[in-house]
Amino acid sequence: MKRILLTVCLTGLAACASMSGTGTPSGAKPGTVVDVAAKDGRFNTLVTAINAAGLTEALSTEGPFTVFAPTDDAFAALPEGTVESLLKPEGKEKLTTILKHHVVTGKVTAEDIAGLSEAATMAGTTLGINTDDGSVMVGGAKVVVADVMGTNGVIHVVEKVILPTDME
Repeated sequence: MKRILLTVCLTGLAACASMSGTGTPSGAKPGTVVDVAAKDGRFNTLVTAINAAGLTEALSTEGPFTVFAPTDDAFAALPEGTVESLLKPEGKEKLTTILKHHVVTGKVTAEDIAGLSEAATMAGTTLGINTDDGSVMVGGAKVVVADVMGTNGVIHVVEKVILPTDME
């Protein structure tokens, strides 16, 4: 029953994504997960961070990848000066770790998440997955839009930046 409820919830989030214009029109190629994020408008800080960390090329390969993508508002909620500090050359290593903590190798759709309790990230860390009260939490961040598709994977929009436990 819990799995059915979660699947229904995530399917609803995916439907909201396509109705809100974040989906790709029928017949159009969406581009890589980086391209999709860059065109979306909610992920300017994330795309800037991906570029600063030197991950654009890696995330533009065949993949597939699953990106738990924090919005600009999620980055803005970090303590003042955090984003600016991470974008400096001396913050690149920490920034790269944080970004890789948001990426899972393989395409994990909303339907797939229903059967998981955790997922291994590109950073070598693990994201816990919790499905309480009909909402999906990944690494402590709520998934607010699921299944935004790219040619090399999928994006799930999350409400906050997910920090590895050693950086919280």
